[in-house]
Amino acid sequence: MLNLAQDIEVLARFGRALADPIRCRLLLALRAAPAYPSDMADALGISRTRLSNHLACLRDCGLVVAVPEGRRTRYELADPRLAHALDDLRAAVVAVAEGGTCPDAESSGCC
Repeated sequence: MLNLAQDIEVLARFGRALADPIRCRLLLALRAAPAYPSDMADALGISRTRLSNHLACLRDCGLVVAVPEGRRTRYELADPRLAHALDDLRAAVVAVAEGGTCPDAESSGCC
């Protein structure tokens, strides 16, 4: 069982991973099925170098794993429960007051 500090760190890493639209797209793609980097780069329309950087971030966050298959490497979610968590996050409705944004909205480009 995790303690509060570990819980916060896990959620912070998950948040960092979800903070980038490309990483979100990667997670959603891997939610559907494991994939190879070259196929994911083509599907997302990004360079393999850029994809590699995002996959490294997701690996470091503990959300995806690289599975060697001969000369190729396949990526998949690190835990099948992540697919359910992503579905739950997508389905959640976030209520925001009209005109309300977080304090960093303009400088961070969020909200």
